[in-house]
Amino acid sequence: MAGNNAVAYKSPGKVEVIDIDYPTFELKDGPGVNPANVGRKVPHGVILKTVATNICGSDQHMVRGRTTAPPDLVLGHEITGEVVETGPDVEFLQVGDLVSVPFNIACGRCRNCKERKTGICLNVNPDRPGSAYGYVDMGGWVGGQANYVLVPYADFNCLKFPDKDQALEKIMDLTMLSDIFPTGFHGAVTAGVGVGSTVYVAGAGPVGLAAATGALLLGAAVVIVGDMNADRLKQAASFGCETVDLTQGGPAEQIEQILGEPLVDCGVDAVGFEAKGHGAGASEAPATVLNSLMDITAAGGALGIPGLYVTGDPGGVDEAAKKGSLSLSLGTGWAKSLSFTTGQCPVMKYNRQLMMAILHDRVSIAKNVNAKAISLEDAPRGYAEFDSGAASKYVLNPNGYIKN
Repeated sequence: MAGNNAVAYKSPGKVEVIDIDYPTFELKDGPGVNPANVGRKVPHGVILKTVATNICGSDQHMVRGRTTAPPDLVLGHEITGEVVETGPDVEFLQVGDLVSVPFNIACGRCRNCKERKTGICLNVNPDRPGSAYGYVDMGGWVGGQANYVLVPYADFNCLKFPDKDQALEKIMDLTMLSDIFPTGFHGAVTAGVGVGSTVYVAGAGPVGLAAATGALLLGAAVVIVGDMNADRLKQAASFGCETVDLTQGGPAEQIEQILGEPLVDCGVDAVGFEAKGHGAGASEAPATVLNSLMDITAAGGALGIPGLYVTGDPGGVDEAAKKGSLSLSLGTGWAKSLSFTTGQCPVMKYNRQLMMAILHDRVSIAKNVNAKAISLEDAPRGYAEFDSGAASKYVLNPNGYIKN
């Protein structure tokens, strides 16, 4: 049986590559596994040999100790892989197929899945709607930052690439289909971006850059990206975005210099619950982004909120923030008739269309997010560099499929 190494959370600020069991078609007990899921049979699953698996900003929240993730939780919800085993109930996938795996696990059978709300499947997490690989409070499905990973409900969840050789040539782009490209695109779609829109994206990390890419793909006239990190702002500018340096203060005045007015049609929050205030040396103030977006989005507009917000944050700035209770100016949103869309992106709503855009050279998401491939053993360095603000999206290459 093949060995299986994986990236695991150990303690705040620390990840390690550890040995774990090779997957089987049954969910075993382990760190973070919901007791009600232990022993769950997965005849509808496949085992993948991982082709690419990415470090995500959502992983960083756990690694910083900002969630209740237990030690030795295997990380990784952005998975692309080759099928090496199929369960007895799998009909349409075969050994050798190359597939993208949505980060949200969905059964395909419940009411929400049938309504394309795959981010809030009712059957995969005993505690609440919605699940994901390698994530705290998501049912305990083992993460994919490993040599091998189990994918349940595989006929439904897996997006098969039509041409394996072509897919391997474009793997650095296609690996983004598991999460950040659909997530950023979802942020732009739910913010109402269309032809001629003016758009403000808060956050120039990978999801923010993916949202900016999505906004351009949707026909936006102007996409403005705000951040405090100069290197990340340069990355946004590299593919045609305007930028706002939030160390200089709030976004409204700088937006006015760009557009002639301090308002945009559409706003996207790609920051989430670890947001800081505006200005040099600003401290954490988790409602800042949402409140500023309400201020600068035109009346009747919409906010797409793919940035992560949690119900349990041990490192929250106050007791309310530790429970996910933020001081929102909801009156502003109400008075301006703004719409809000939150929650996990339903990846399958978008991933096939975005795959086609990649395969037919309509978009270069890997270039836009500055994707860099590193080995699985190098994951601790990738996590540290990403946490320090590197303007890169780190792609782990556990089995040598990616040729640098």
